Amino acid sequence: MRLSSDRHLGLAPATPSDYRELARRRLPRQLFDYIDGGAYSEATMAANVDDLEAVQLRQRVLRDVSERRQATEVLGQPLALPVILGPVGLGGMFATRAEVAAARAAEAAGVPFVESTVSICSVEEVAEATTRPPWFQLYVMRDRAYAEDLMARAAAVGSPVLVLTVDLAVVGARHRDTRNAMVGEVSAWAKARRGLDLVSHPRWVRDVAVGGKPLTFGNLEKAVPGASTPDAFRDWVDSQFDPSVTWDDIAWVREHWDGKLLVKGVLDPEDARRAVDAGVDGLVVSNHGGRQLDAVPSGAAALPGVAEAVGDQVEVLADGGVRSGLDVVKLMALGARACLLGRAWAWAVAARGEAGVAHVLEVIRADIDVALGLTGTTDVRDLTPDALLLPD
Repeated sequence: MRLSSDRHLGLAPATPSDYRELARRRLPRQLFDYIDGGAYSEATMAANVDDLEAVQLRQRVLRDVSERRQATEVLGQPLALPVILGPVGLGGMFATRAEVAAARAAEAAGVPFVESTVSICSVEEVAEATTRPPWFQLYVMRDRAYAEDLMARAAAVGSPVLVLTVDLAVVGARHRDTRNAMVGEVSAWAKARRGLDLVSHPRWVRDVAVGGKPLTFGNLEKAVPGASTPDAFRDWVDSQFDPSVTWDDIAWVREHWDGKLLVKGVLDPEDARRAVDAGVDGLVVSNHGGRQLDAVPSGAAALPGVAEAVGDQVEVLADGGVRSGLDVVKLMALGARACLLGRAWAWAVAARGEAGVAHVLEVIRADIDVALGLTGTTDVRDLTPDALLLPD
């Protein structure tokens, strides 16, 4: 996985990976590692990037590409470019009211923003700051009544799409978080080290920790009354992941959600067919950014089989390792209607707030435009494997 070095950032960031480096400099290590890390040996997280990098575009010349179109539609929602800002937990820990900043940048670019259940800003705060309601991401919780309340809140602000994350029956081991004393048994010495890590980043303390509203999970304040720290909320969230959930529970979600339903976390073609049978509107081919089970296929590797299994019965999206607009084009050619960005916008908002996210989206738009022109494609909706050089 190629990363930017300091010498590339003398003037201005040019890529999402440049924003990664800026985020690393600005954030306390425990927060940067939370964004940047994966599960176990992080092999799947690396494969998400490496496998996409290995996919080759098929350059075609002397075709009329004077007009190129990136606009598309996902689940009835118009997108100015085939990108969605995916759900990122703890987003508001990275920058002041980061979810609001990212949602504003997404709206300006004409793409959706997905509000995480475990966002710092509440779904109401994000909706009030924009004219385009956010999509809402949900886990199936043990406390079904509270999950129903969250769906009702999302519906009340006009969220058109519910993104049901289904790959958290159990939580993968994220060793960076353990080393940073963010999970597991925490000694007094470890807590002191965490505190030192935070205060050694005075700009973050000034702007994020003490410069805005309290850092609590806005969507969960009713669920954890009296809790005043992110750790207290995180403990409650960890206790809510329900390993007993099955495809039958999709019917329960449908009882409480009238909008479009997208299931996120599908890697296997058989599971994709089960999603179709359960009546979802779409699915996201995703391994949770390599943050759950290691040694599973990358998004690029899993996508073609899933897309073939469901055909046009549901809409297929994908995420995992998207670092450029070229990656977006590759995933669309492999079968995705659009792609979700996670770390790319998290790094950008940590580094430069709303302006950083806006710049990353513009970079990706420009990348897609070049890739269309040099693969002889005039419309992203026409991308097929013919735009790639694939093994026999």
